Amino acid sequence: MKKIFVFTFIAVLALCAPQLSEAQAPKDAKEANKLAREGAEASKNQEWDKAIESLRKASGLDHKYAKDLAAVYQQRAYSAATNQQYQDAINDYGEAIKITPEDARIYEQRAAVELKLNDMDKALADYSEAIKLKPNEVRYYGYRSYIYEVKGDIKNSTADTEKVLKLDPKNQEAMNRKKRLETLQTMRATPPPPPPAASTKTSPAGAHTPHKP
Repeated sequence: MKKIFVFTFIAVLALCAPQLSEAQAPKDAKEANKLAREGAEASKNQEWDKAIESLRKASGLDHKYAKDLAAVYQQRAYSAATNQQYQDAINDYGEAIKITPEDARIYEQRAAVELKLNDMDKALADYSEAIKLKPNEVRYYGYRSYIYEVKGDIKNSTADTEKVLKLDPKNQEAMNRKKRLETLQTMRATPPPPPPAASTKTSPAGAHTPHKP
């Protein structure tokens, strides 16, 4: 008898679970919407911590608000970068990337801050990620070719410069960079002149360096 009762109870729970879930869904959606509005309002007032907390809760209830959360991280990052708080900006861009890793603009924004810190390798990696996501974006190749040029990597800088010119044949910056790179390549390919022959001429006897009177 007990086994029959337990089985019946489990069966009833199984039937009720979807109904309970459906009943909870509108409540969660309503709460998520409320939190999202609070987050948006806090963002307008640049109350970044409050905005992020509200939108984090909202996205936990309804994933459609995740992009709003990522956007607030970007806004706080931009604000931090404007105030020269570069590491804080990089951290926030990193949080935004975790939420929306398919957004090439965030990699671009983080790379710009990394360049402020002269961290060429990280900026290079971020522009490379941006290029993977948007392979026909001219400016990503332009920035990456600049970094390669600064690092002295003529081969890769030239390759990215050619890509820019393929996508935008009249890009003046790329044309100027191509000329510079060609000049550098020529200089590297030209062997240095031989050292001057040692002089065999001897100084006259008694010659000396004159002293200031």
